Amino acid sequence: MKKIEAIIRKSKYRDVKESLHNVGVNFFSYWDVTGIGNEKEGHVYRGIEYSTSDIQRRYLSIVVNDDFADATVNAIIGSAGTDEVGDGKIFVSEIQESIRIRTGERGEQTLK
Repeated sequence: MKKIEAIIRKSKYRDVKESLHNVGVNFFSYWDVTGIGNEKEGHVYRGIEYSTSDIQRRYLSIVVNDDFADATVNAIIGSAGTDEVGDGKIFVSEIQESIRIRTGERGEQTLK
């Protein structure tokens, strides 16, 4: 099993969610988060300088069977990108165990 964590633009969330559903990923968790970006300069709008180092993003946490990992990552890349700085990041890690609390089931069947 793989855990896929993605930090994306909030404006791209609907596109990513639809893309994930299209490849068969129907369950995941998400949070609204704020992060610090690499850009150190602020932007000026109507004479007021705004900090752009604090960035509003959406954090997705998805656990899938190994055979769904590539499709999941590709769905996120294909729907979250704008070809601009700040599109986000994807992290993939190994999951050792999954347990369904209600039944005590263990393993990949808990993801179905």
